[in-house]
Amino acid sequence: MNASAEGLSVDEVYKLLIGLIVPRPIAWVTSLSPEGVVNLAPFSAFTYLSTEPLLIGISVMRRGDGLKDTARSIAAAGDFVVNIADEALVQPVHLSAAEHPCDVSEAELLGLELVASLDVATPRLACVPAALECGFEQVIAFGDQGAQLIVGRVRRFHVRDDLIDGGKVVTERLRPLCRIAGPKYAGLGEVCTLAPVRRDGSHSYST
Repeated sequence: MNASAEGLSVDEVYKLLIGLIVPRPIAWVTSLSPEGVVNLAPFSAFTYLSTEPLLIGISVMRRGDGLKDTARSIAAAGDFVVNIADEALVQPVHLSAAEHPCDVSEAELLGLELVASLDVATPRLACVPAALECGFEQVIAFGDQGAQLIVGRVRRFHVRDDLIDGGKVVTERLRPLCRIAGPKYAGLGEVCTLAPVRRDGSHSYST
């Protein structure tokens, strides 16, 4: 295949992007509506943006002509929680992507227990190995389709104790769930450990 991006439709571009930009981490976001309903939805356009200040970003597309429940709730409440799912949670993560009326809580519908956060009003999921309590920082609009990059400032980390070793997360124990093209998910797979690269570009090998 060799095609100019400008000659492709939005749908064609989308299919290529989600198949090539893989694997993608999943932000399983809980947000709180003004009516007190806890919305739960997965977003796979998710990354960290800065460590000082500690900022993460989630790209949220629009629903038709309006905002998705998650975007509306975050803007209204001023906070949200990014729950990090492991491989065992693939089924509820997938099912939480279904569209429901704004007065329906996906967490309640799926029977997922919620626990109170410590620094934000929005609760987090009890079943996940890790979660990030976030305050709403800003939103940046992109493109003709109305995508919104929602920027959050991380206020608190929740990480299961057995996942931490020397202050670092042992990813092999976390077993994070990731998204690939279409309704497909994947696990961590094989992990390859290489020697660190020094700031001067040289390698440090151990024998």
